This record gives sequence, structure tokens and C-alpha cells, in this order.
Amino acid sequence: MKDAIQVRGLTKSYGSHMVLKGLDIQIEKGEIFALLGVNGAGKTTALECIEGLRSYDSGAVTINGKTGIQLQSSSLPAHIRPMEAVKLFAKWNRTKIDQAMLDGLGIQQMEKKQYLQLSTGQKRRLHLALALVGDPDVIFLDEPTAGLDVEGRLSLHEQIRNLRARGKTIVLASHDMAEVETLCDRIAILNNGTIVFCGTASELTDKVGRKYFIHIRTQQGENIFETDNIEDTLITLLGGLKQKKIHVSDIKVDRGTLEQHFIELARRDA
Repeated sequence: MKDAIQVRGLTKSYGSHMVLKGLDIQIEKGEIFALLGVNGAGKTTALECIEGLRSYDSGAVTINGKTGIQLQSSSLPAHIRPMEAVKLFAKWNRTKIDQAMLDGLGIQQMEKKQYLQLSTGQKRRLHLALALVGDPDVIFLDEPTAGLDVEGRLSLHEQIRNLRARGKTIVLASHDMAEVETLCDRIAILNNGTIVFCGTASELTDKVGRKYFIHIRTQQGENIFETDNIEDTLITLLGGLKQKKIHVSDIKVDRGTLEQHFIELARRDA
């Protein structure tokens, strides 16, 4: 099958409160897919239902292949050493240890430490390694770079791209919109229990509208103007500044960030 994951008509309620209202998602094999949502949109519930960690009321979830999961919050026994955990997970999964993957995540550098001595970033890398030990076909990553420094984030992004190059399917949940825009092939936005958008970042821009942001820097600082018409707005702004004899040192025009478009769509839906 072309799809790695198929979600059809997924519903979930907590008492009288319906959190998921007939969710439909198709994720293709070999793509990096992001599920986004504001707090309370049902994102965590949706992920846990798809992963099989939480029961749902109705609908169907089909995953074609073996799964690996890195949870946003997880833990190990305080005194276990990283390589002991890796060997244990490898034995459970009846698989060989991928040394290149461990090197890429820097697991060997933690060899002499116990779990309780690891930093937040080191724990994140270790839990990702454990999710990958079984050589899964579909990998769920919940806030994978939380707590990582810049070097660690770049290294992890490289690992994620390498996984996709090997044909792995990655489902990513992240609050870092720059990370999502950099890594993901498609994104889905969940709001009030339903998918309000699914597509590429550029398609999201078109859906929100052709808004442009004009950044003008003068000796008084930088101002940002939002417009649907670059030409008329620039002529008006520059004419007004010239009349006031204010020198313009820099001008930049962009279509806005994924975060701005996400917030715009979430507000519009609300």
C-alpha cells in the first residue's frame, strides 16, 4: 500500500466532551508528516490513539509496518546505563544494534553515566535511540528536539532526514514551527477535534491568503507592515517616510512564517 498510516473516522470522548470528531488522516510511506495543534486541540489524544497507547471510541487506524515511538515524557530506571538500555531493547526486539545510529546520536559518549546523571538533551537522544533500535518502518517523534542545544538539534535533524532517505515514515509533533517547516513534507493542523488543514507549507500560505510582511528599518528602528498589495503599500510607506525626511536603511518583504500562518488559521477557525 502507498499509505503508511490510514486513520478513518476516529472519535474519542472523555465523558460528555468529544475530543476527536471523526478524524481522517492518510500519511504516505517515506514522508515526514507533522501534526500540529494549539493547546486543547486534541493533538496528544490523536497521537496516542494512532500509536495504540490510548483506546478510541470509533473509527479505524491502520499502520503498515513496525512502529517506534519517542514520547514527549518518558523515563528509565535511575541507575541503568545508556548502553545497558540499548542492549536490553535490542534483545526485546531481537535485532542487532545499529552502531552508526548510536554514533550519530552520541550515545557512546554517555557510556559511563547512569540515567539519573544525564542531561535533558542526553535523555532525549537516548529515548530516540531506543525508539530506533528495532529498525521501525514508522517512527513517532513527540517534541524530539526539546532540551537539545543547537548542535544537538542539527545532528538530530540530519538523523531524521537520513531515516526518510532510507524509506522510513516519520510522524512529528513539535511546537517549533521553524523545525516543522525545515523538515516536513506535509503538515496537518488539528483544531477543535477536526483537521482544518492538511498539505504543504506553501499550500497553507495560499489557504491563509496572500498576505505579505514588509520590514522597514530606519534610524528609529524596524517596523513591520502587513499587506495584500506590496506595490501600493510600499509606495505609500516610502512616500510618507521621504516626506518626513526619514532615511530608510533596509527593506525586506516576505510571505510570513509558518507560525504566523498557523496562528492565523487557528484564529480563523475559532
